[in-house]
Amino acid sequence: MELTGLPFLVAVRPPEGAKTIQEALPVGFEERVKNRGVVWGEWVQQPLILAHPSIGCFVSHCGLGSMWEALVSDCQIVLLPYLSDQVLNTRLMSEELEVSVEVQREKTGWFSKESLSVAITSVMDKDSEVGNRVRKNHARIKEILVSPGLLTGYTDKFIETMQNLVNDPNLE
Repeated sequence: MELTGLPFLVAVRPPEGAKTIQEALPVGFEERVKNRGVVWGEWVQQPLILAHPSIGCFVSHCGLGSMWEALVSDCQIVLLPYLSDQVLNTRLMSEELEVSVEVQREKTGWFSKESLSVAITSVMDKDSEVGNRVRKNHARIKEILVSPGLLTGYTDKFIETMQNLVNDPNLE
């Protein structure tokens, strides 16, 4: 996050063996980013944060809940999957729907601070081909997902079909 030069809020759990996130941060990190970055080691209201107009990018593990929260936000999406279902969600989001960018991993399976910075910068740069493509696709998918009646439409159609079946005089 520091390498991007962009302002940021990071909400993460402390790593195993650390009681707080602050004790796990690199020496001098908080001082270097104090005017533009916050690292928070506790739970946050993710949907409220993503809805705020000052949030431009969401870096996520791509768990199912976070995936949907990201899709209905206006944020650019960068993904760092960790578990198997997150990997599948990431493939859907990055390769099939093209609404996000996955952070490239090293041969070891880990990602570097440089690859994270490259992914974030690629989607946040207004002149980036990648950023423009995922921004356009994301806006299209979001419009569908938040359209009035999308969710209730399925329920309404089901109830209508059931009522028609119950009221059908040809059925006995």
